[in-house]
Amino acid sequence: MGELHHKLIKLVDRMPAFPKSVHRVLQLTADINFRPKDLIQVIDHDPVLTVKILKLVNSAYFGLSRSIMSINQAAVFVGINTIKNLTLTVATSGMLPLKGNTPLGTDDFLLHALATATISKRLAMRLGVSEIHASDFFVAGLLHDFGKVVFSQFMPREFDLAIHTAEERQIGLHQAEQAVIGADHAEVGAMLGEKWQLPTALVTSIRNHHHTGPDEESLEPAGQMLSDCVQAGNSIAQKMELGQSGSPVQAPFTARMEQRFGCDLDSLINSLTNLTEEIEKTRIFMHL
Repeated sequence: MGELHHKLIKLVDRMPAFPKSVHRVLQLTADINFRPKDLIQVIDHDPVLTVKILKLVNSAYFGLSRSIMSINQAAVFVGINTIKNLTLTVATSGMLPLKGNTPLGTDDFLLHALATATISKRLAMRLGVSEIHASDFFVAGLLHDFGKVVFSQFMPREFDLAIHTAEERQIGLHQAEQAVIGADHAEVGAMLGEKWQLPTALVTSIRNHHHTGPDEESLEPAGQMLSDCVQAGNSIAQKMELGQSGSPVQAPFTARMEQRFGCDLDSLINSLTNLTEEIEKTRIFMHL
């Protein structure tokens, strides 16, 4: 395991680093007492980041009734937490598409990621999380499969074999990755999140999105909710065939999920009205 872990670290280190402005945003928001004007100032000094955030804020995804011309104005209308998460989304969106001749198609992969993100956010709001803070769940859902990008970019043959093994054995892709590579995309995605110094709860949700056991004692209630929403969002996205995760079998909707949401998978899906239309609006994230 030591040799494999070292190899995975080297793969993760080959992924692009965040721009300095994004790292500064993460540093600022790690302090609950940060000043919003400091975050706005950091973004204002990055013209590319500013343009992309304003493009998102003015899109149909937010459906605002007026045109937003500045980051300060955007923070007033969508909230500073949403601005923080849009910064993370913009920073990672350019890395999410799988480039070149890779085993998993770019558009289908992105659609699955965006569907999981949208559903995770909806599930959080269903549990009483405010719309502003539910944007944390959107980012967690968006990044849950990011480890597949690492495998696809730097271990394409092994990843291709894992996809075919999953299909042949009718097992989850993460199980096939363990058999072929010795580690799965959830663990590698969490390693990448740690390299990027993402919030601990976000890294944990990436690591745990295939965990089917009882609650993790080490998780705070808020962190457990984040993990549960992402795991359920992934299951729903697969059940509704929204994009392609690369796994040929349905991710389980566990007893813990039923207890969390008070119903089975089909009932939960039926409760999420206008979901397809909402996911359609997220396609703007594919063109940043």
